[in-house]
Amino acid sequence: MSLTQSDRNNAPSHPAAGEVAVVDPRALQKALDDIVASGFTGITLRVHDEQGEWAGSAGVARLGETAEPPVDGHIRIGSNTKTFIATSVLQLVGDGTVGLDAPVAGYLPEFGIDERITVRMLLQHTSGIFNFTGEYYPDGTIVRGIAATPSGKEWVDNRFRTYRPEELVRLALSKPPRFEPGTGWSYSNTNYVLARLLIEKVTGRPVAEEMQHRILGPLGLTGTVVPTTQTGVPAPHAHAYYRYEDAGEQHTVDVTEHNPSWISSGGDMISTTRDLQVFISALNSGALLPPALLAEMRTTYPTGIPGMDYGLGVFVRDTGRGTVITHNGGAAGHGALMFSTPDGSKTLTAALNYVDDAELSLSAEFQAAMQRLIDEFFAGGRADVQPAN
Repeated sequence: MSLTQSDRNNAPSHPAAGEVAVVDPRALQKALDDIVASGFTGITLRVHDEQGEWAGSAGVARLGETAEPPVDGHIRIGSNTKTFIATSVLQLVGDGTVGLDAPVAGYLPEFGIDERITVRMLLQHTSGIFNFTGEYYPDGTIVRGIAATPSGKEWVDNRFRTYRPEELVRLALSKPPRFEPGTGWSYSNTNYVLARLLIEKVTGRPVAEEMQHRILGPLGLTGTVVPTTQTGVPAPHAHAYYRYEDAGEQHTVDVTEHNPSWISSGGDMISTTRDLQVFISALNSGALLPPALLAEMRTTYPTGIPGMDYGLGVFVRDTGRGTVITHNGGAAGHGALMFSTPDGSKTLTAALNYVDDAELSLSAEFQAAMQRLIDEFFAGGRADVQPAN
């Protein structure tokens, strides 16, 4: 059973006699419409459980036009990339190629990394290594990194520049660490660029090739791309925008095409809601990692974010009705969400397109959109979310 955008308006709000509805599609559609009304250009959603699937969209794919975002269009998934990278590293741990608690410096000696920093610390954001896209401290202090999306016109002007992963790492290591290794938690894209370089060092293959070998190929994720420096997004896709000020004037530009090497494996991948659904379900059902490593992935460190702590490449979130395994990410006007019950049987994936800016003006709305979708699908009137093992 599958309800798609084309038949959403004809779907009954309650099941007919003898039927079981996968969702109330009108409630989900209302949530999408409300999210667009909060400021997003467009959104697509896919929900899946034992009873079936529903997919729909709202808003527009391109400013000035009326067509809605394609239900299974391609989107830059931002930091959801980290879950793919962490899974690949943990597979190497399972192979005996990498030690989870081994010093990173043993694999990448050329960077002079603090020998107390382990592979686990990279994946869990407990290394303390400076975030090359910039550090934001509780007292309001900002230490700038590269010209990333919080940089306004500077990012726009440099969006086709190629950054080598090693360049990003060396910049980060030239800055003071945020804390001593293992003594705190702070989200740092540098951790996952180092994880990428580790994968490439121990396998002798580019990360895109290794990802295809280990995850994309086996799962049949034909809509997922590891672009490294590729500037385009495969069709079909919604468009992404960026707003900046120059000489007192506001400008909005289409930034769908840009060189994602500025974020590297901290968030460069492209995918679809269908591929993300297949991936997060397979991961949590045990198709990609053995039970012991899946348990390691879900063992969390406190983040300070209410109800949401970080494992190895995943957030573990308390919905109020149970636990979901999740990640989210944004990348210059594109964003994506992944949620799954711990057994992989019930999933929600979404793709958003919007107008980004240096102030990250939609960040609060992004968080509210996540919570709204959780409430509708995981914490609402449907079956309880299963507890984590």
